[in-house]
Amino acid sequence: MNLLAFDTSTEYLSIALLKDMQIFRFDTLAHQAHSKMILPQIQSLLNQAQVQLADLHGIAFGAGPGSFTGVRIAAGVAQGLAFGHQLPVVDICTLLALAEASGHDQVIACLDARMGEVYYAAYQKVLDVWQVVEHPNVYKPHQVPNLQGDGWVGAGSGWQTYTDVLNHQYHGQLQSVLPSLLPTAASIITLAQPVFLSGHAKSAMLAMPMYVRNRVALKTTERMQGLSL
Repeated sequence: MNLLAFDTSTEYLSIALLKDMQIFRFDTLAHQAHSKMILPQIQSLLNQAQVQLADLHGIAFGAGPGSFTGVRIAAGVAQGLAFGHQLPVVDICTLLALAEASGHDQVIACLDARMGEVYYAAYQKVLDVWQVVEHPNVYKPHQVPNLQGDGWVGAGSGWQTYTDVLNHQYHGQLQSVLPSLLPTAASIITLAQPVFLSGHAKSAMLAMPMYVRNRVALKTTERMQGLSL
């Protein structure tokens, strides 16, 4: 199976191409240059793998939550490429991709959502299948949901920005914390592959972002304070 995946929900650009059993990857700190970099880097990976877009069986992308601009870029590129080549798509939650990237089976995924909030979800893997313990949502760090049991692994930039608050919320329940971990295109491919194989991929017109947070703009006073969504 040949699959293309990418994520632009954070300041990093992550692209992966699965050709049969081999994965080609590109990961870099893009800041705000995702839209300029993504298509040339996709073409570069295709060239490395000696694959054409027409040879792909599908496209997967990080649907969010994350940067509003970033998740729109990913959805737009997925739609454009999929429409142009009649390919199915799979949208993967970035928090689930973060859990998959952790390599652990009990994960509290937290991405810094700016403005004093975190994008949050909790997952457990049972018989190699991820189960949702807490659905993706946005919270103030001191208001994240209570969880049962211990052995949890905290993953994502939310743990880096709000270390003390989140550690206090889950005191005695954490096995470890991976604050620098990011959702990756490689983890998105891992999650998307069984969806493609089962025939549950979507048509290109249904490639939509997952925002979670309803606000899409800042007030003037918030912009003057240097805040960002």
